[in-house]
Amino acid sequence: MLFNSYLFLFLFLPVTLAAHYLFSAISPRMAAVWLCITSLVFYGWWNPQFVMLLIGSIAFNYAISQVILSTAHRPRLQLAVATIGVAADIALLIHYKYFVTLMNFAHDWGFGSGRLDDIILPLGISFFTFTQIGFLLDCRAGIVKERSLLSYVLFVTFFPHLIAGPILHHKEMMPQFAKRETYRFNAENLSVGGMLFVIGLAKKVLLADPIAPYADAGFAQPGELQFWAAWGTGLAYALQLYFDFSGYSDMALGLAKMFGIRFPLNFNSPYKASSIIEFWARWHMTLTRYLTAYLYYPVAMAVSRYRTQRNLPVGTQGVSSLGGFAATIVLPTAFTMGLAGIWHGAGLQYLIFGLMHAAYLSINHAWRIFVVGRTPVAERKNNRLKEAGYVLLTFAVVIIAQAFFRAADTQDALRLVEGMLGLRGFDSLPNVVYPAQIAWGDAWRMFMGRHLDIFHIIALLCVVWFLPNSHQIMGTFSPALAKAQPTGPAFLRWAPTFKWLVILAALLFLCLMNLHKEARFLYFQF
Repeated sequence: MLFNSYLFLFLFLPVTLAAHYLFSAISPRMAAVWLCITSLVFYGWWNPQFVMLLIGSIAFNYAISQVILSTAHRPRLQLAVATIGVAADIALLIHYKYFVTLMNFAHDWGFGSGRLDDIILPLGISFFTFTQIGFLLDCRAGIVKERSLLSYVLFVTFFPHLIAGPILHHKEMMPQFAKRETYRFNAENLSVGGMLFVIGLAKKVLLADPIAPYADAGFAQPGELQFWAAWGTGLAYALQLYFDFSGYSDMALGLAKMFGIRFPLNFNSPYKASSIIEFWARWHMTLTRYLTAYLYYPVAMAVSRYRTQRNLPVGTQGVSSLGGFAATIVLPTAFTMGLAGIWHGAGLQYLIFGLMHAAYLSINHAWRIFVVGRTPVAERKNNRLKEAGYVLLTFAVVIIAQAFFRAADTQDALRLVEGMLGLRGFDSLPNVVYPAQIAWGDAWRMFMGRHLDIFHIIALLCVVWFLPNSHQIMGTFSPALAKAQPTGPAFLRWAPTFKWLVILAALLFLCLMNLHKEARFLYFQF
């Protein structure tokens, strides 16, 4: 079931909300059970057979978590149980996401009897599996406080995040689900959540979907694109992905707020980032947090222990040499981002995507340590022009990496990058030849018709770079766990006023008029 569908907007959401607050008036526990049931219905709408897979995964992981917690006094047994639980989760993920690719790869190299057809991928399997792996690891670390089965089930299944995130952390969510106050009706929750949901819906329906055909057309024939056409394709996809994922993140936060729940912020204008480090602090923020906590830090700590045992410098002194930098920064970064790339898909292009970002991040860290770090503070001067240059450079390298993220395979991605580098020549923008004696209005329509894609991209870039994001628009009313600082012009800050009610109604009307073009969110495939 899509958030951007008539079924969801006119049936599922109103019925779920109305019954939720009706049950809340009777018993918060009944309301929580109702949310669990409706979340399973939401998930099973795609393919009912996978509901049992989700339920089985939840039952298995909850049982394992209780065993881990009860064996805290026996560290070896606890480690063994945690290892079994995590290994089972990873095995499930490998079976559904990577088994067919691995078997077909083996066949292509002379092993196996034949190629396999694709296994249908359960929606959201990466998200609910990662969520539960994190819970098991935190049980092993002894930081899990809330152990209620109902809170755990709701933590995993709550439908606003179930399919495409954000990746939630138990310490943020399970205490909210355990509080009676969460289930009390609050008109502000509906007002704030509804506004943010409609903003996200508008991003998806009015901004992301209309630019998609430009990107699809370019990626359908990447080997024929020259310089400007290749960059136009990359820009179109970058903007489609931006508004698609930003829209989904806003809708997820808005829906959660309608039910009295606050999610962590997951998207914060990443294309305004002036470095790749800042980009990952703004893009899919909960994934970055997860990868840092459960992959990067453990590897970095293991490297530090290894170097300490051999009397090698660690910390600031350790990264000041090339060898120390490679061991303590490059190695953990390559490991983390390589796995992050594979998490997005089984093709080689996803691994390349992850390793490219690992290289970007390593270069960024090296610049900060060996160049900026050795420059006296008094001499570190930035101006707006230099800052804009950093933003454009960051955006450009992100677009190049996204070629591997979007392309059907590695060869198509390389063909597009070849075009971006000008290896197939430099095409010119379309020339407009006007007939003699043509009226100004007709000339303008001809000009717009020939250059519509360019104006479309420019308009969306202006939205990305010069307008406040939805978190900033909501300001102090933002439902995200991280509160926003009021920025931008005052007339673009949301308030519970008639003006914003009119804006909400107008946006919703425009979205409803375009829902016949509904399309799945890009992150649903992961």
